[in-house]
Amino acid sequence: MSLPQTYSSLPLKEVRVSNHPANAAGVTPIQIVTLYRPNAHNAFTRVMQEELVLLWNTFDADDRVKVIIMTGHGKMFCAGADLQQGFKRDLSGKINDHRDGGGRVAVAIHQCRKPTIAAMQGSAVGVGMTMTLPMAIRVAYKGGKYGFPFARRGLVMEAASSFFLPKLVGNGRTMHLISTGATYPGDHKLFDGMFTEVMDTPDAVLTRAVELATEIVDNCSTVAWALMRDLVWRPTPSAEEQHLLDSRILYSMFSGADNNEGVKAFLEKRKVNFTGSLPKDAPEVYPWWPLIDTRDPVKDAKAKL
Repeated sequence: MSLPQTYSSLPLKEVRVSNHPANAAGVTPIQIVTLYRPNAHNAFTRVMQEELVLLWNTFDADDRVKVIIMTGHGKMFCAGADLQQGFKRDLSGKINDHRDGGGRVAVAIHQCRKPTIAAMQGSAVGVGMTMTLPMAIRVAYKGGKYGFPFARRGLVMEAASSFFLPKLVGNGRTMHLISTGATYPGDHKLFDGMFTEVMDTPDAVLTRAVELATEIVDNCSTVAWALMRDLVWRPTPSAEEQHLLDSRILYSMFSGADNNEGVKAFLEKRKVNFTGSLPKDAPEVYPWWPLIDTRDPVKDAKAKL
């Protein structure tokens, strides 16, 4: 994959990408992706979908990038799917070949081996919610309105949200959210476990997301994070099997480059400088789960940054 000199220079139409700090040259470890459809409340479209998938696939391969933040332009994070464009079914296509757009974004974020932080500075519904579920951290504005209105549109949950949401908030809260299809404020108890931090003002959301991203970049191994994320989301069926799996992974990492650096930096009381990356520094057992190809064979063959 060809990596860009800067992400801000890419010819993107419905998202913006910026360095943090914004005036830094090249590609900084923290990249901020802003959903940008000012006249449509950042509503989700096929163009936005394709741009997000391409970005997260590229972030995954780019060792310069350590953490990604996704936020929205203006007062709303994302108004969900653009209903003005509607939902179209290609009657000439095969049902088994269809890949829902929100799902393609969610899978790209889920498969990216760098943590993504959602800075939800305003309201979000539908795919504006579901595409954030695979992210590592979600920070929200308590005055925003958030919800899963699929039943009110005659649709079902998409973007693999029926997998992610119950694991974040539990089956009971999931059933309440999808049964009513209503919106609730960011600090509502229904979102316990989903929004890990809720801020008093919209401006504080991105500020806090940047603080968290900086803490991760300054202190944490990308390899260790990615492996722990996959241990959580791709577990074995029993505690005993999980014990055997994490024992093998841990043993493989002993005296590895990042482990050596982490211990040395601690003993020398200095800042760490982790250089490991996946799959280059993967343990022998990685990946331990069956690999499933969810790509759209036609679109992905043509897609290039």
